[in-house]
Amino acid sequence: MSHCSSRALTLLSSVFGACGLLLVGIAVSTDYWLYMEEGTVLPQNQTTEVKMALHAGLWRVCFFAGREKGRCVASEYFLEPEINLVTENTENILKTVRTATPFPMVSLFLVFTAFVISNIGHIRPQRTILAFVSGIFFILSGLSLVVGLVLYISSINDEVMNRPSSSEQYFHYRYGWSFAFAASSFLLKEVMSQGPQESSEWGGLLGA
Repeated sequence: MSHCSSRALTLLSSVFGACGLLLVGIAVSTDYWLYMEEGTVLPQNQTTEVKMALHAGLWRVCFFAGREKGRCVASEYFLEPEINLVTENTENILKTVRTATPFPMVSLFLVFTAFVISNIGHIRPQRTILAFVSGIFFILSGLSLVVGLVLYISSINDEVMNRPSSSEQYFHYRYGWSFAFAASSFLLKEVMSQGPQESSEWGGLLGA
């Protein structure tokens, strides 16, 4: 019974680790962290006209409405003069969120390292130190990711709060599924930071 429980815990921690690695990998590599839309409110009938809409990731910005519809550009080039961003605040949002980029990248590296060490520990359960080392790496990976997420959110909120209000213009933004994947990966990493240690404890009990 204990042996089955230990194997189930080991399998579960491996699955969670793989899911966490996959989620943060997809989040880092895709362009759907943030959606933004700008336009004008027509005074005649109070309808709206979209001037610009985009979705952005850590590396690229893609426009799906407005004059730049269908165009994708690398983040470091989004301020090219020919790209028509409606307001300076939108440009500032895209510029400030780039400060959060290194943290998900570091998190991806750390969770990959933790996943490898954790699986080596499962193959060689007598080396219990590997479980604790992988747990530390999972914790560090989670901390790096949550710092990046908080920095990303705060950068957007600061610019939105400083945005001048106008009855003739509107602005909407929302977080995309890439951001949700990153947040889900953080939760899995926190589970994984405990999983390897618990698995190691089970192995120690069985060995006794």
